Amino acid sequence: MLKLLEKLRGDGATLPLRPNLRQVLIAWLGGVLAIAVIAGLGDVLTLSLLLGSFGASCVLVFGFPDVPFSQPRNVVFGHLLSTLTGLVFLHLCGPHWWAVALAVGSAIALMMLTRTVHPPAGSNPVIVFLALPGWDFLLYPTLSGAVLLVLVALIYNNASREARYPKYW
Repeated sequence: MLKLLEKLRGDGATLPLRPNLRQVLIAWLGGVLAIAVIAGLGDVLTLSLLLGSFGASCVLVFGFPDVPFSQPRNVVFGHLLSTLTGLVFLHLCGPHWWAVALAVGSAIALMMLTRTVHPPAGSNPVIVFLALPGWDFLLYPTLSGAVLLVLVALIYNNASREARYPKYW
């Protein structure tokens, strides 16, 4: 027990460097534009295209576009696999606390096995269990919203930065 408590002190590493103001503004504007496109198009089409987890996706895609978690395959397939996992567990097991726990753990494992880990998508099974949606939730908002987010990221990140986005498909 003492060894565990000792680990809680951390390694004593220094804080990461603060990003410069330009990086902050670029990330801010990217997040604004992506959510505006997804929510605005949803309003125009009278469809639900927005998931709460897309806000966290914007943090990665626009704040840290070069990391593996931010790549298009991770964003789209991470959201898709996690939502599908949540729907499968919901419909096979019912809305029980243990089923949502198994769904989240299974979504993590599936994303890891398919090399499509996208941390914000880990909340999708929880969202599924809270909303209790039908199978169409996989298409609207999950897949359509994730694809829109990636499309905005492809255009915006390549227009606002010197580096290429994505790093890989």
